[in-house]
Amino acid sequence: MNPVEDHLDFGLQIVFIGFNPSLRSGEVGHHYANPRNNFWRILYRSGLTPRLYEASEDGELLKLGYGFTNIVARPTRGAEDITRDEYDQGREMLRAKLMKYRPQIACFVGKGVYTEFSRRAKADWGFQEALEPVVNGVREFVAPSSSGLVRMPMDEIVGIYRRLSEAVRERADL
Repeated sequence: MNPVEDHLDFGLQIVFIGFNPSLRSGEVGHHYANPRNNFWRILYRSGLTPRLYEASEDGELLKLGYGFTNIVARPTRGAEDITRDEYDQGREMLRAKLMKYRPQIACFVGKGVYTEFSRRAKADWGFQEALEPVVNGVREFVAPSSSGLVRMPMDEIVGIYRRLSEAVRERADL
């Protein structure tokens, strides 16, 4: 199974960072392709996208200023299948990507993604303002995982992503 291609470019507003692709994403070559994953619905309901996109359109979000990558490229059934070595290598590769492309915001799709990347023990939802960013000049935002396995109510998840949407709109109004 092949890794899912990153969608990165210079000048992005947000790069969404997941643990790693699902098996379904690996099969079809698109981010957040598992039908039980709520990512695309969350983006739309939070106001981050003007319409409901499908996983097959993930590359189109570059036009909106959004990119995609993962801390680990190898598709697995679940994050528990990622090895320590893969996290260690992925952390360095992700840091290099963020340093190269310098998005305005790195949105970590799940607290675990952020804590693996930052090596911090815990994180709160939203912008990590009180902490030094891992990559200077890139604001860090921690959002709930969009996995269908998450037990948090959908309205609460959407509300956290709405904070990200509002921050993007505020910057656009400057």
